[in-house]
Amino acid sequence: MTSKLAKIKKSLEERREVLMQRISRVKTGMKAEHSADWSEQAQERQNDEVLEAIGNESRNELAQINQALERMESGDYTRCSNCGEDISLKRLEAVPYTHRCINCAE
Repeated sequence: MTSKLAKIKKSLEERREVLMQRISRVKTGMKAEHSADWSEQAQERQNDEVLEAIGNESRNELAQINQALERMESGDYTRCSNCGEDISLKRLEAVPYTHRCINCAE
């Protein structure tokens, strides 16, 4: 593995760790008890919706990162899943969990 790919892998692993911590905090926040006050309950429900959206976004990104790491392990990381051509290193540095070359992504 080249040093640039090793840096990308390290970055993906670090991001995965951040996302797993975020998801854990979101789950904890969603389990919090709601107030007996109606007006506060409305605000708490809005907060729950925001937390749910953050959790969904984080889980989606985490899945993409896990797939990228699996492709690294299998040796398919730099190959476009659509056309089979190489994905440029610049693209992988910019979007490390991409699985398509720039032509197929457009």
